[in-house]
Amino acid sequence: MNQSSGQPTSTGTVKWFSMKKGFGFIEAENGEEVFVHYSSITGRGYRVLQPGDRVSFEKVPGPKGQQAFHVVVLSPQ
Repeated sequence: MNQSSGQPTSTGTVKWFSMKKGFGFIEAENGEEVFVHYSSITGRGYRVLQPGDRVSFEKVPGPKGQQAFHVVVLSPQ
């Protein structure tokens, strides 16, 4: 189970997400694109996002930029 990073929560919209690859990108409200991996999605069972989903998340530094952590779907598309 993931633990909180202590970072402030951000919100954004899922730009795209590949179920086959298990990752995608969220467009944060400030326009920044943030990488998201399926393992960072909060929930049980198969965790997936749909383009257009509104989400909240914490941003943490990743190997190639910001990465979403503790992703919660606020309003599904």
